[in-house]
Amino acid sequence: MDDATGPDGQRRPAAPGVVRMRDVARTAQVSTMTVSRALKDPGKVSADVRRRVEEAVRAVGYVPNKLAGSLSSRRSNVIGLVVPSIENSLFASTVQGISDVLRQHDHQLMIADSGYSAVAEEAAIRAFLGQRVAGLILHDTTHTPEAVAMIRQSGVPVAENGTLTPTPIDMVVSYSNFDAAKAMTLHLARLGYRRIALVTLPASTNARSRDRQEGYRAALAEVGLPADPRLMLEMPPGLASGAEALLRLLEGGAAPDAIFFAGDVLAIGAVLECIRRGWPVPEKVAIAAFDNIDLLAHLVPPVTTLRLPRLEIGRRSAEVLLDRIQGRSTSRVSIDLRFEIIHRAST
Repeated sequence: MDDATGPDGQRRPAAPGVVRMRDVARTAQVSTMTVSRALKDPGKVSADVRRRVEEAVRAVGYVPNKLAGSLSSRRSNVIGLVVPSIENSLFASTVQGISDVLRQHDHQLMIADSGYSAVAEEAAIRAFLGQRVAGLILHDTTHTPEAVAMIRQSGVPVAENGTLTPTPIDMVVSYSNFDAAKAMTLHLARLGYRRIALVTLPASTNARSRDRQEGYRAALAEVGLPADPRLMLEMPPGLASGAEALLRLLEGGAAPDAIFFAGDVLAIGAVLECIRRGWPVPEKVAIAAFDNIDLLAHLVPPVTTLRLPRLEIGRRSAEVLLDRIQGRSTSRVSIDLRFEIIHRAST
């Protein structure tokens, strides 16, 4: 069935701006039947035709209607959520907050994992829109142009919540990663530390890491401290990476007096390595973290960190999305839920 055909077999006029299968066919220079076959049963067309159709789908922003022949003109009561990693427990509170609010309003949550890849996020968004979700919640705030075009073309409301971006697609509920990293770096400087190192996750695929690096540099500039590139590391996630970062910094010829780990697991790995080697914290080196998972308060010493309102971010993200879906709000929304520095004995 072509996507312009209703469940009764009668063709409907296309809504303004809606991309149809025939637009894909025109771009790929094949018939609509060939497009339908390539999308539903790719093995029945040649590799060249499949490639042309896939490229055309991306170029025009086409989203196949997976509900065609059913209630294709209606939205579901499902919200699509894309997070960078299902494995990372830091997202659990946000997911719980979203789910709690949606359940109270007879909506359900469907979750996809992008693996920190903008291309994978785009694929998840396409799949969600094909299922006619009522709205989208995206943790990331940087997206492929094709993903943004699909969302805008669909008219589906979207809330982003990974950081307080100044240019949201629609609505944003979060805190500023830039401000949080700047505040922690200034906190360390005010405690008297002068060689403050920063360890983040790789920034090439993580806008939040880039924001944290920029906030760190801004704080150093504000207090007149040099930004020594030897004191900045990017590490993959994990306890072992935190331990490795600690050793590389302390043995690299430009030893810091404090290390700000912009990731809790990295910070825990560093503290455990200090314990293993008998290095006192903060006498050998001060250690600060970025989030406030429970273990940080129970290490010896307990670790200075930032408390982030992850549960509230989830709740408010769902609330603003439901307000838009149910017609209570039409304007763009930007909500800053801030953060709190928790000072402990590690600094």
